[in-house]
Amino acid sequence: MIITKAPFRMSFCGGGSDLAAHYEKHGGAVVSTTIDKFIYLSLHPYFFENKLLIKYSKTEHVDNINNIEHPIIREVFKKYNINGVDFNSISDIPAGTGLGSSSAFTCGLIQLCNAYSELYITKEEIAEEACRIEIDVLKEPIGKQDQYASACVGLNYFEFQPNGEVLVERLFLPSDGCNKLANNLMLFYTGDSRLAGSILTEQKKNMLEGNTTEAILKMVKLAKDLKNELLNNNIDALGEILHQGWTYKKELAGNISSGSIDSYYDLAVKNGAVGGKLLGAGGGGFLLFYVKEENHKRLRQAMKDLKELNFKFDNKGTEIIYYNR
Repeated sequence: MIITKAPFRMSFCGGGSDLAAHYEKHGGAVVSTTIDKFIYLSLHPYFFENKLLIKYSKTEHVDNINNIEHPIIREVFKKYNINGVDFNSISDIPAGTGLGSSSAFTCGLIQLCNAYSELYITKEEIAEEACRIEIDVLKEPIGKQDQYASACVGLNYFEFQPNGEVLVERLFLPSDGCNKLANNLMLFYTGDSRLAGSILTEQKKNMLEGNTTEAILKMVKLAKDLKNELLNNNIDALGEILHQGWTYKKELAGNISSGSIDSYYDLAVKNGAVGGKLLGAGGGGFLLFYVKEENHKRLRQAMKDLKELNFKFDNKGTEIIYYNR
């Protein structure tokens, strides 16, 4: 049996600039970090029959790779010619909540299939292959940040070049700055999950028509500003940058926010949050806030209707955690 785990990500600013419709013309940049919430994937030889037993939110039992319904599993298994296996998926967090679960799944699966095939692959190669599968093969209307965030390690600044290349810069903070960053972030689940595709499709359309270029360029500048502020150990700058980025993000598509989400955001700001954002494409999922520690209790009480998710930062990225062939 082989088991991999791939972390979910928390994006601070620059989201949207990782879509080809933008970066191929203007370049892009994102600052994000991985957290200690994971998707766990396992492969074990299926001894009883030369079939595929596949278990995720549903169970598939098929004779041929091409008959697999799950598109990511089908395409990754085809690439590595995976047959006669029992595959399982377990996740800490539901899909569609803005933490990059789909790309974490793809990265973990690519790492898993390479290990099963006794091949070696770097973290950057995992990310690029995940982008190829999701964007080029499956034609998902998504960008590249989630794949690189899950495959690579920790707090990163990603630059998306017009030629499609992704530059990865690990942001190393002093220990006091890293602790302050982790301690001043709070995450609340809105109770709504969503498929990012419809939001991102509208976002891509608006980009191609030039309607959102100015807003995304401002978001990219915020990502560059945040990188510099963090490297200078000015952690408190994140609060205002999150707030500015959220105002720009809502200009990208009509269904990114909602009345309910705006109400929770306003309530948080009135109760100690310096700034925040809805993680992911929008429409639902997790609200992230930058809150100084002395205001945590006050905000927690104000947001009592929402489930809080406690987390720590992850510093390993996609990895093999069990190998026994």
